[in-house]
Amino acid sequence: MFDIYLLEAGINGILLGGVLALLALGCNLVFGVIDVVWICYAEMIMMGMYGMFYLVSVYHWPFLLAAPVAIALVGIIGVLLHLIVIAPLLNAAPINQLLATGGVLAFLQALATVLFGIDFRNLGIRMPVIEVSDMYLSYARLLAFGTALAGMIAVYLFLSRTYTGTAIRAISQDRQIMPLMGVDSRKIYLITSLIGGSLAGLAACLLVLQYDVHPFIGLTFGPITFMICVLGGLGNMIGGFVASFIFAEIISVGGLYMDLEWGYVFAFVFFIVTMFVRPRGLLARKS
Repeated sequence: MFDIYLLEAGINGILLGGVLALLALGCNLVFGVIDVVWICYAEMIMMGMYGMFYLVSVYHWPFLLAAPVAIALVGIIGVLLHLIVIAPLLNAAPINQLLATGGVLAFLQALATVLFGIDFRNLGIRMPVIEVSDMYLSYARLLAFGTALAGMIAVYLFLSRTYTGTAIRAISQDRQIMPLMGVDSRKIYLITSLIGGSLAGLAACLLVLQYDVHPFIGLTFGPITFMICVLGGLGNMIGGFVASFIFAEIISVGGLYMDLEWGYVFAFVFFIVTMFVRPRGLLARKS
């Protein structure tokens, strides 16, 4: 039975890692191209979760119809964030950019508190639990993992098979020379912000099936998403993918032997120790 429990924890870690990898992908994509960290990324997910709650629970839209609308909504928020906050600060000091996106974080939390109150809202959709050889696996997590994996594959194919995707990868490698080769960097930045916001919207659609939504739900995902990005090397999407599963397995297996909160403690300790050994991240790009 001990082996079964350990295997169940390992599988749940893989399922959690898929969703965390989706969160990290959006942050790393934006940083790798625009060179700005969206500290408010988790709050954009929170707005998407509220959108899903109202569309599904209040206005009774089918989930599959509400999801594309929520994804598009958060994608538009990402574009507005770039136009209003990021674009004027592209040439500013990094600390100013961090403070600006941190201000957006506080603004979105306050806005959600004023508009929706502090009550916990639940979508009301009950997902089954699958039993396999004495292991219990959440159908919601399986669905989230499969959808997150499909979303990441779609982004990979877009970046590797399309002209715009190639331009995004090129400008992430050399921001100075690409405008001289006819690439409109402002357009690429807007497209990247749209994709980054849309990925946050997709994450919101998956997470709202597992978590209640409230104005401070971003604090649940924001810090760990940022640490995953740093652990994998900021801007390194492969590094973020690897770091997501490392974090998820530490949290899941650590929670098996002690409380789940201790799993997060072990993950944070691992992060701190790794930063002493490799301060630029596990797979940071060489200068």
